[in-house]
Amino acid sequence: MDIKLGRNKNMFKNARLKLTAWYLLILIFISISFSLIIYKGITGEIDRFSQNQRLRIERRFQENNYFPKPPEIRFVDPDLVEEMKNRLALILVIINSGIFFIVGSLSYFLAGKTLRPIQEMVEEQNRFISDASHEFRTPLTALKSSLEVNLRDKDLTIIEAKKVMNESVEDVNDLQKLSDSLLQLAQYEKPKINNHFEKNSLKQIINESLQTIEALAKNRNITIKSLIVDGLLGGDKYGLVDLFVILLDNAIKYSKEGSTISIKSKKIKNSIIVSISDKGIGIDEKDIPHLFNRFYRSDKARSKKGINGYGLGLSIAKKIVDQHKGTIEITSKINKGTTVTVYLPDYS
Repeated sequence: MDIKLGRNKNMFKNARLKLTAWYLLILIFISISFSLIIYKGITGEIDRFSQNQRLRIERRFQENNYFPKPPEIRFVDPDLVEEMKNRLALILVIINSGIFFIVGSLSYFLAGKTLRPIQEMVEEQNRFISDASHEFRTPLTALKSSLEVNLRDKDLTIIEAKKVMNESVEDVNDLQKLSDSLLQLAQYEKPKINNHFEKNSLKQIINESLQTIEALAKNRNITIKSLIVDGLLGGDKYGLVDLFVILLDNAIKYSKEGSTISIKSKKIKNSIIVSISDKGIGIDEKDIPHLFNRFYRSDKARSKKGINGYGLGLSIAKKIVDQHKGTIEITSKINKGTTVTVYLPDYS
C-alpha cells in the first residue's frame, strides 16, 4: 500500500509539473504576443511623430518664402529614436521576465490546487480498496482454514460436519453483509442527491425506519419510544430512511436487553433536530472523533460478544447527512449510553 501511495505521489508530482509547464507556455505566448503588439504600436507612433514633425517644419518654410531654406535640417535625431525603441524593448523584456517568474509560481500553485481534489479522491479510493481487502481477507482466511482443517480430519462425524457447515454459512452471510455495506457506501459516495430531491414527512420516514428494525428490537426485548414533531425534510426519501435505520440499528446492537431507546425531534429556526438515545455500553471519548471513519470500531465494541459489524454504518450515515446538507454529532459516556444527534434543513 505504501509503495502504491508513493507511486501516486510521483504521478501527481509529474502531472503538476506538466500542467505548470502548459500554463506557463500559454501565458508566455499571450504575454509575448501582447508585448509585440505594444512594441509595434509605440514604435509606429514614434515614427509617425517624427514624420509629422518633419512635414510641419517643411510646410512653415514653404509658407514663409522670405526666409531662405537651410540646405539641410535634421528634424529628429535618428539615434535618439533608435535609443527610445531599444529602451522600450528592454522595458518590455524586463516586464515579461517578471511576469514569467510570477506566473510560473502561480501556475505551480494553481496546478497543485487543480489536481488536489483528484489526488485526494485517488488516495481515498486506494485506502478504501486496501481496507476492504483487509476486511474480506480476514474472514476468508478463517473460513478457508476451518474447512481445510475439518477436511483433513478423518474422524469427522456428520454432526460435526453439519456444525462446520453452519458456521461456514454464517461466515458467508457476514461476508455478504460486508459486501452489501460496501455497495451501499459506494452508492452514497456519489453526489446524486439533487436527482432525487423531494419533500418528505419526518414522521413517515421515522415510521418506516422503525418498521424496518422492529424485529431486531423485539429479539432483544428493547422498547423504542418515539416523540416526533413532524416536519418536512428535503432530499432522497430512501437515503433518509437508511440513515435512521443505521442509527437505530446501532442503538439496538449496543444496548442492554430489555432497555429503552428514545428517538425525539424538535425544530429550531430552519433546522430539524433528531436525536436517538440509548442506555448501552457507551463509547470511550477518545474513540468518538474516529467513529465516522470507514471500518473503525472501538475496542469496547470489538470486545463485546455477540455484536457483528464492520464499522461501516456510521460512515454511510455521515455520507447521507452530508448529501442532505446536514450535520451529525455523537455524545457518549461509558456504561451510561450514547446519543446521536442529526441536524437537517427544515423545508416546512
